[in-house]
This record gives sequence, structure tokens and C-alpha cells, in this order.
Amino acid sequence: MLPQGEFMNITNKDFKEKRTHPRMPIMHDIIEPINLLCKDRDSDTEVSIPAILADLSAAGMRLVTFLKVPKGYLDIHLSLPSIGDMHINGKTSWIKQKGGVYTAGIQILEISKASADKINKMSEDFNDCDTRILLKLPEVCVENCKANSLCNKLQKDETLFK
Repeated sequence: MLPQGEFMNITNKDFKEKRTHPRMPIMHDIIEPINLLCKDRDSDTEVSIPAILADLSAAGMRLVTFLKVPKGYLDIHLSLPSIGDMHINGKTSWIKQKGGVYTAGIQILEISKASADKINKMSEDFNDCDTRILLKLPEVCVENCKANSLCNKLQKDETLFK
């Protein structure tokens, strides 16, 4: 136990952020269902797995599903408000299981430049909004926000997006 007034340093000085793109949680109507089309390159068979998109960046995503996500390469079809339909080639980075629920990190290997640009702009706007909230600025929600279609923050001003 630390004496009162003393704090333990829990930062790792050698830690380097690996993410190269801003990330945003996906919260529109709490979940965003997607379909994973997983191809086995050796046998050329496909398995379809319904999943929930938990967060997204132009370089990766986190998924929640009730079926085990195969390790290896994935063919993902995704449709999101403000971005539209996307085809993504990815690779499973990690899988965690708790009971019958699987959470998986997916590294994006191939995505169109247009889709990556849209995701980056949405993520940047989402994160800028969080900064305005933390700074307690009077105008949190802005009319040109690219993340408005996926936002469910209490501070969202719906009148700006009609």
C-alpha cells in the first residue's frame, strides 16, 4: 500500500502507440451488425459469420460475435451510414473469448482510399467532439460533423442534421 499522497507510476516509458489512424466507437443504435465472409485459402470454402462492429479505424476494427472468428484472412462486407458499402480484406489479429461471446481484433489489409478517407474524417470529427466535451465548450456539436450518423452522444444537436 502506498503512503497517502504518493502515486505509483503505471506508465510504460517504452510504450509506443501502434495505431496509425484515429479510431471511433460505433454506437448508432448501440450496435452495427455486419457479416464476415471468411475464406479458407487452402480449401477455398467460405463461412458466413454475423458480427457486431464495436469500433473502427481505417487500419482495423473490433468485432463481437457468438461464433468463433477464424484466425487468418477475412473477406468483410460492411455497410455504414455516411460511408456506404465497403469491401475490406483483413486479418485476425487477436481473439478473446468469455463464455459464448467472442471479441476479435481485425487488421485491415485492403480498403479503398475513398472508404479509408471517410472513416478517417468521421473518426477525427468524433474525437474532436470528445475534446470539445472535455473542454466544456458551449458549442460541442458542429454542423459539418462527418460522424453525426453514428453518434448518440447526449450533446448531439439533432437540429443541425435535418
